[in-house]
Amino acid sequence: MIRTLVVDDDFMVAKVHGGYVRRTPGFDVVGTAHTGAEALRAARDLRPDLVLLDIYLPDLDGLAVLRELRGERETSDVDVVVITAARDVDTVRQALRGGAAHYLIKPFSYPALREQLDHVGSRHRALERLSADAAARQQDVDAVFGGRTPGTATLPKGLTEQTAELVRDALTAHPEGLSASECARLTSLSRPSARRYLEHFAETGRAEVRLRYGGTGRPERQYHWLARPAR
Repeated sequence: MIRTLVVDDDFMVAKVHGGYVRRTPGFDVVGTAHTGAEALRAARDLRPDLVLLDIYLPDLDGLAVLRELRGERETSDVDVVVITAARDVDTVRQALRGGAAHYLIKPFSYPALREQLDHVGSRHRALERLSADAAARQQDVDAVFGGRTPGTATLPKGLTEQTAELVRDALTAHPEGLSASECARLTSLSRPSARRYLEHFAETGRAEVRLRYGGTGRPERQYHWLARPAR
Protein backbone atom coordinates (compact mmCIF):
# COMPACT_ATOMS: atom_id res chain seq x y z
CA MET A 1 0.00 0.00 0.00
CA ILE A 2 1.18 3.51 -0.82
CA ARG A 3 0.67 5.49 2.39
CA THR A 4 -0.67 8.95 1.64
CA LEU A 5 -0.81 12.19 3.61
CA VAL A 6 -3.50 14.64 2.47
CA VAL A 7 -2.73 18.34 3.08
CA ASP A 8 -5.42 20.98 2.49
CA ASP A 9 -6.59 23.98 4.50
CA ASP A 10 -10.24 23.21 3.70
CA PHE A 11 -11.53 20.37 5.88
CA MET A 12 -14.21 19.30 3.38
CA VAL A 13 -11.84 19.36 0.41
CA ALA A 14 -9.34 17.27 2.37
CA LYS A 15 -12.11 14.79 3.13
CA VAL A 16 -13.08 14.55 -0.55
CA HIS A 17 -9.48 14.06 -1.67
CA GLY A 18 -8.95 11.46 1.05
CA GLY A 19 -12.00 9.62 -0.28
CA TYR A 20 -10.52 9.66 -3.78
CA VAL A 21 -7.29 8.15 -2.47
CA ARG A 22 -9.10 5.39 -0.59
CA ARG A 23 -11.05 4.50 -3.74
CA THR A 24 -7.81 3.82 -5.58
CA PRO A 25 -6.42 0.26 -5.32
CA GLY A 26 -3.04 0.14 -3.63
CA PHE A 27 -3.41 3.46 -1.77
CA ASP A 28 -4.43 4.38 1.76
CA VAL A 29 -4.67 7.62 3.75
CA VAL A 30 -2.49 7.64 6.86
CA GLY A 31 -3.10 11.24 7.89
CA THR A 32 -4.62 14.63 7.11
CA ALA A 33 -3.14 18.07 7.78
CA HIS A 34 -4.65 21.55 7.39
CA THR A 35 -1.60 23.79 7.96
CA GLY A 36 2.00 23.77 6.83
CA ALA A 37 3.25 23.07 10.35
CA GLU A 38 0.85 20.14 10.71
CA ALA A 39 1.96 18.79 7.34
CA LEU A 40 5.65 18.83 8.27
CA ARG A 41 4.97 17.27 11.66
CA ALA A 42 2.79 14.54 10.14
CA ALA A 43 5.37 13.81 7.42
CA ARG A 44 8.08 13.35 10.05
CA ASP A 45 5.93 11.22 12.34
CA LEU A 46 4.02 9.12 9.80
CA ARG A 47 6.70 8.81 7.07
CA PRO A 48 4.18 8.62 4.19
CA ASP A 49 5.11 7.48 0.69
CA LEU A 50 3.08 10.26 -0.93
CA VAL A 51 1.90 13.75 0.04
CA LEU A 52 -1.00 15.49 -1.70
CA LEU A 53 0.03 19.06 -1.02
CA ASP A 54 -2.09 22.21 -1.24
CA ILE A 55 -0.29 25.50 -1.92
CA TYR A 56 -2.59 27.91 -0.07
CA LEU A 57 -2.12 27.10 3.63
CA PRO A 58 -2.75 29.50 6.55
CA ASP A 59 0.82 29.59 7.82
CA LEU A 60 3.52 28.27 5.49
CA ASP A 61 2.63 28.06 1.83
CA GLY A 62 2.89 24.70 0.12
CA LEU A 63 6.09 25.59 -1.71
CA ALA A 64 7.80 26.26 1.62
CA VAL A 65 6.51 22.92 2.89
CA LEU A 66 7.88 21.23 -0.23
CA ARG A 67 11.31 22.78 0.32
CA GLU A 68 11.28 21.66 3.98
CA LEU A 69 10.33 18.12 2.99
CA ARG A 70 13.16 17.95 0.48
CA GLY A 71 15.65 19.42 2.95
CA GLU A 72 15.14 16.88 5.73
CA ARG A 73 16.67 13.43 5.56
CA GLU A 74 13.56 11.74 7.00
CA THR A 75 11.25 13.16 4.34
CA SER A 76 13.49 13.92 1.37
CA ASP A 77 12.38 10.91 -0.69
CA VAL A 78 8.61 11.30 -0.30
CA ASP A 79 6.62 11.73 -3.52
CA VAL A 80 4.64 14.98 -3.66
CA VAL A 81 1.70 15.79 -5.92
CA VAL A 82 0.73 19.47 -5.69
CA ILE A 83 -3.04 20.09 -5.63
CA THR A 84 -3.95 23.77 -5.82
CA ALA A 85 -6.01 26.52 -7.39
CA ALA A 86 -2.78 28.43 -8.16
CA ARG A 87 -2.38 28.82 -11.92
CA ASP A 88 0.54 31.25 -12.19
CA VAL A 89 3.59 30.05 -14.06
CA ASP A 90 6.01 30.96 -11.25
CA THR A 91 4.24 28.63 -8.79
CA VAL A 92 4.22 25.83 -11.35
CA ARG A 93 7.91 26.38 -12.04
CA GLN A 94 8.84 26.37 -8.34
CA ALA A 95 6.83 23.20 -7.74
CA LEU A 96 8.59 21.46 -10.62
CA ARG A 97 12.06 22.59 -9.51
CA GLY A 98 11.21 21.64 -5.93
CA GLY A 99 10.72 18.04 -6.99
CA ALA A 100 6.93 17.71 -7.23
CA ALA A 101 5.87 14.61 -9.17
CA HIS A 102 2.90 16.44 -10.68
CA TYR A 103 0.70 19.51 -10.37
CA LEU A 104 -3.11 19.29 -10.38
CA ILE A 105 -5.21 22.47 -10.66
CA LYS A 106 -8.38 22.59 -8.58
CA PRO A 107 -11.11 21.72 -9.04
CA PHE A 108 -10.36 18.34 -10.57
CA SER A 109 -12.27 15.09 -10.94
CA TYR A 110 -11.44 11.71 -9.48
CA PRO A 111 -10.19 10.37 -12.86
CA ALA A 112 -7.67 13.23 -13.07
CA LEU A 113 -6.26 12.39 -9.63
CA ARG A 114 -6.53 8.68 -10.32
CA GLU A 115 -4.25 9.01 -13.33
CA GLN A 116 -1.56 10.68 -11.21
CA LEU A 117 -1.94 8.12 -8.43
CA ASP A 118 -1.55 5.36 -11.01
CA HIS A 119 1.65 7.06 -12.20
CA VAL A 120 3.01 7.17 -8.64
CA GLY A 121 2.06 3.53 -8.14
CA SER A 122 3.77 2.51 -11.38
CA ARG A 123 6.96 4.26 -10.33
CA HIS A 124 6.92 2.56 -6.92
CA ARG A 125 6.51 -0.84 -8.57
CA ALA A 126 9.28 -0.06 -11.05
CA LEU A 127 11.62 0.80 -8.18
CA GLU A 128 10.74 -2.46 -6.45
CA ARG A 129 11.67 -4.36 -9.62
CA LEU A 130 15.17 -2.90 -9.46
CA SER A 131 17.38 -5.30 -7.55
CA ALA A 132 19.89 -3.77 -5.16
CA ASP A 133 22.33 -6.53 -6.11
CA ALA A 134 22.20 -6.13 -9.88
CA ALA A 135 22.95 -3.42 -12.42
CA ALA A 136 19.84 -1.61 -13.59
CA ARG A 137 18.65 -2.19 -17.15
CA GLN A 138 17.79 0.88 -19.20
CA GLN A 139 14.14 -0.14 -19.61
CA ASP A 140 13.78 -0.44 -15.82
CA VAL A 141 15.31 3.00 -15.32
CA ASP A 142 13.02 4.41 -18.01
CA ALA A 143 10.02 3.06 -16.10
CA VAL A 144 11.18 4.73 -12.88
CA PHE A 145 11.62 8.07 -14.62
CA GLY A 146 8.22 7.92 -16.30
CA GLY A 147 9.08 6.18 -19.53
CA ARG A 148 7.53 3.08 -21.04
CA THR A 149 6.66 0.24 -18.69
CA PRO A 150 8.78 -2.84 -19.47
CA GLY A 151 6.87 -5.44 -21.46
CA THR A 152 4.15 -3.15 -22.85
CA ALA A 153 3.70 -2.24 -26.48
CA THR A 154 3.31 1.34 -27.66
CA LEU A 155 -0.21 2.41 -26.78
CA PRO A 156 -2.71 3.95 -29.18
CA LYS A 157 -3.76 7.56 -28.74
CA GLY A 158 -6.00 8.06 -25.72
CA LEU A 159 -4.56 5.20 -23.64
CA THR A 160 -2.02 5.78 -20.88
CA GLU A 161 0.80 3.57 -19.66
CA GLN A 162 -0.27 3.90 -16.03
CA THR A 163 -3.82 2.71 -16.66
CA ALA A 164 -2.58 -0.02 -18.98
CA GLU A 165 -0.43 -1.34 -16.15
CA LEU A 166 -3.41 -1.20 -13.79
CA VAL A 167 -5.50 -3.31 -16.18
CA ARG A 168 -2.59 -5.68 -16.75
CA ASP A 169 -2.19 -6.17 -12.99
CA ALA A 170 -5.88 -6.97 -12.68
CA LEU A 171 -5.60 -9.60 -15.42
CA THR A 172 -2.46 -11.22 -14.02
CA ALA A 173 -4.09 -11.42 -10.58
CA HIS A 174 -7.06 -13.31 -12.08
CA PRO A 175 -5.73 -16.16 -14.25
CA GLU A 176 -9.29 -17.45 -14.59
CA GLY A 177 -9.97 -14.42 -16.80
CA LEU A 178 -12.02 -11.24 -16.56
CA SER A 179 -14.83 -9.72 -18.53
CA ALA A 180 -14.78 -5.99 -19.28
CA SER A 181 -17.38 -5.41 -16.54
CA GLU A 182 -15.35 -7.36 -13.98
CA CYS A 183 -12.16 -5.54 -14.93
CA ALA A 184 -13.93 -2.18 -14.67
CA ARG A 185 -15.17 -3.01 -11.18
CA LEU A 186 -11.70 -4.10 -9.99
CA THR A 187 -9.90 -1.05 -11.41
CA SER A 188 -12.59 1.62 -10.84
CA LEU A 189 -12.58 2.40 -14.56
CA SER A 190 -15.67 2.74 -16.71
CA ARG A 191 -16.63 -0.39 -18.63
CA PRO A 192 -15.87 1.20 -22.06
CA SER A 193 -12.43 2.32 -20.83
CA ALA A 194 -11.60 -1.09 -19.39
CA ARG A 195 -12.67 -2.77 -22.62
CA ARG A 196 -10.44 -0.48 -24.73
CA TYR A 197 -7.38 -1.57 -22.75
CA LEU A 198 -8.44 -5.23 -22.78
CA GLU A 199 -8.96 -5.14 -26.55
CA HIS A 200 -5.57 -3.47 -27.00
CA PHE A 201 -3.90 -6.28 -25.08
CA ALA A 202 -5.79 -8.85 -27.16
CA GLU A 203 -4.87 -7.15 -30.44
CA THR A 204 -1.18 -6.99 -29.52
CA GLY A 205 -1.01 -10.60 -28.34
CA ARG A 206 -0.62 -9.86 -24.64
CA ALA A 207 -3.99 -11.38 -23.81
CA GLU A 208 -6.38 -13.82 -25.43
CA VAL A 209 -10.16 -13.70 -25.66
CA ARG A 210 -12.39 -16.65 -24.82
CA LEU A 211 -16.16 -16.68 -25.01
CA ARG A 212 -18.06 -17.30 -21.79
CA TYR A 213 -21.48 -18.81 -22.46
CA GLY A 214 -24.34 -18.18 -20.07
CA GLY A 215 -27.88 -19.41 -19.97
CA THR A 216 -29.33 -16.89 -22.41
CA GLY A 217 -28.19 -14.11 -24.69
CA ARG A 218 -24.91 -13.52 -26.45
CA PRO A 219 -21.69 -15.05 -25.03
CA GLU A 220 -19.49 -12.70 -22.99
CA ARG A 221 -15.92 -11.92 -23.99
CA GLN A 222 -13.46 -13.04 -21.28
CA TYR A 223 -9.85 -11.85 -21.33
CA HIS A 224 -6.88 -13.92 -20.15
CA TRP A 225 -3.36 -12.52 -19.74
CA LEU A 226 -0.70 -14.52 -21.58
CA ALA A 227 2.56 -15.23 -19.74
CA ARG A 228 4.39 -14.68 -23.04
CA PRO A 229 3.20 -12.69 -26.03
CA ALA A 230 1.55 -14.76 -28.75
CA ARG A 231 3.63 -15.11 -31.94
